[in-house]
Amino acid sequence: MNKSQLAEAAAERAGMSKGEASKALDAVLDCISTALQDGEKVSLTGFGTFEVRDRAARTARNPQTGEEMQVAASRAPAFKAGKGFKDAVNR
Repeated sequence: MNKSQLAEAAAERAGMSKGEASKALDAVLDCISTALQDGEKVSLTGFGTFEVRDRAARTARNPQTGEEMQVAASRAPAFKAGKGFKDAVNR
């Protein structure tokens, strides 16, 4: 399922137009993204938690040449599924 299909399914369930659902979905994703950029966690009870995790700098190896290279430290978004979501998937 892609973003457009998700908006369409949400529109059907919520009884709104596809355009309204698409705007709402965009707004939710923008809010999650902004919160993560600000270093905040986003917890959706029963669904899961979005957070930012720090990755340390490390030495990696180019698999084609075998040459070592430095990979800079970075921040990466992460998602941890909640119990309700895990249970729903495992039914």
